Amino acid sequence: MYHRFNEDKYPSTNINMEIFEKHIEIIKENKISFVNPNDFRSNFNLPKSEKKVLLTIDDGFTSFYQNAWPYLKKNRIPFILFVSTEAVGKYGYMNWNQIKEIEKEEFAFIGNHSHSHEYLVGYNFDKFKKDIDESIKIFIENIGYNPLFFSYPFGENSLEQKKYISTKFDFAFGQHSGLIDINKDKYELARFPINEKYGDLERFSFLINLFPFEYKKIIPEDKYILKNNNPPELIIEFFEDQKNLEKINCFSDEGNGWDKSKLNLVKNKLYIQFRDKFYFRRGRINCSLNDNIGWRWFGVQFSIEQN
Repeated sequence: MYHRFNEDKYPSTNINMEIFEKHIEIIKENKISFVNPNDFRSNFNLPKSEKKVLLTIDDGFTSFYQNAWPYLKKNRIPFILFVSTEAVGKYGYMNWNQIKEIEKEEFAFIGNHSHSHEYLVGYNFDKFKKDIDESIKIFIENIGYNPLFFSYPFGENSLEQKKYISTKFDFAFGQHSGLIDINKDKYELARFPINEKYGDLERFSFLINLFPFEYKKIIPEDKYILKNNNPPELIIEFFEDQKNLEKINCFSDEGNGWDKSKLNLVKNKLYIQFRDKFYFRRGRINCSLNDNIGWRWFGVQFSIEQN
């Protein structure tokens, strides 16, 4: 997941084009192909024999159009560009003519990123629904349809909101790290955020060589954590035939920052006990396992009630 390109004053969301092009080279050197979003949609429920990369870009900044778009167009690399409709045409953001130019290419897809790009998880349901419905209306007016793909602003959502999104879109993406397999929730798909800090070539090479970490389900399903349930009890239920689960390591960022999580594995269920409350807007936990194939990885993101 990328945002800005060659905007050095925003290091938390920026990537230098020279580094971005090297990312693409690393993917190709590892003989990994890019998945066209159309194929991603049609083949989602089918077992995969090879790893592929789905490229996504959030927000529709002008720097994407000026810097990354010419490179992606020249090399015909498929991607999804997630756009928040309220920002279109404002300073620093692409306009509808630019979006339409991209959308007409068969390898380029537009995704819905809400209307306002606010912290929607804190909205009551009617206000949330109004925001999403407004974005759908504007997309239909400007490109003739509502996109199939949705990206939650800041990766935040509640179960109620996710259920509504599932009635309007085919897939929805968060901002928790991990890989996608056929067992993952279509409306809570993981992505690895890439920026100046987390986009160095060594880390990127590690990420694209990871394997999916499959699991049956996560409890709680609702990732919006209220004050009276902070910290939550987190349970990961794996499939009964999964092996090497005793090798799992998890790290989480409750309390004062990242540290190793306390784990209790009972048969095929992993109980994760947090050290403290989550104090910031978003709480994260990442789990990995090194088995006979290689490193496997999944992440979970909680949205924490603020008021």
